[in-house]
Amino acid sequence: MHMTKSKKSGFTLIELMIVVAIIGILAAIAIPKFAELIRKSGEGASKGNLGSIRSALSIYYGDLEGVYPAQLAALTISGKYLSAVPTAKTPNYHADSSVEANGLLSAANGNGGWWYNNTLGDANVGGVLINCLHTDTKGSVWTSY
Repeated sequence: MHMTKSKKSGFTLIELMIVVAIIGILAAIAIPKFAELIRKSGEGASKGNLGSIRSALSIYYGDLEGVYPAQLAALTISGKYLSAVPTAKTPNYHADSSVEANGLLSAANGNGGWWYNNTLGDANVGGVLINCLHTDTKGSVWTSY
């Protein structure tokens, strides 16, 4: 009588546990990097939107021969300069907002959205910045853009 061993194919419990541990380690590394990429994309979108508003203001100023609008919403009339006031995204600090606050640029209060200087007679009239006093991922204060 000769006994034959039947060979079963499959993975042992230890092999499966090792694979699960490796996947867990990779996920622990990848998830924070992914969150950082999302934050950086929001920051890039805000900087791009700021550039769009500034360009629209420059064209408006040229079209009206030296006059800035009283509010940013004037740039959206008939969609000539902007179709809508874009949102300011300051990830981790404020909700995305297209709210506009007005006054001297030095008085920005950091409540999110945009800060637009519509103060006639001021040297910085027509200036616009992101209304956030926090820093971005590179350590620059948002109002410095």
